[in-house]
Amino acid sequence: MTPGEDGTWVVTNRPHTLLVLTLLSEVTIDDAPTRIRVGSHRDTARVLGYAPCSAAEAAARAEPASAHRPVRYATGVPGDMYVLHPLTVHAADVHRGRTPRFMAQTPISAR
Repeated sequence: MTPGEDGTWVVTNRPHTLLVLTLLSEVTIDDAPTRIRVGSHRDTARVLGYAPCSAAEAAARAEPASAHRPVRYATGVPGDMYVLHPLTVHAADVHRGRTPRFMAQTPISAR
């Protein structure tokens, strides 16, 4: 995300944050882990351009542009952290397990 001139947050290809996924419980492949498209930040930056847009518009552009990327899953034990480029395409997977998973998705300001 990028701070807009009016104080709101917008999406551009020049983000000012990092994305940190912190696992607060054990997350296995059955527990709706976050799906991460490896290298998708390159595709997202290319299709966004410099003009600000909404998160919904950014997602509509990034999803098809990064569909060819391999997917990895954010699995692990409590305390594991994944530090991602903020333009990385990611989403939760289907929950196939018996217990809920807990995680925090925190943006870290790069400024």
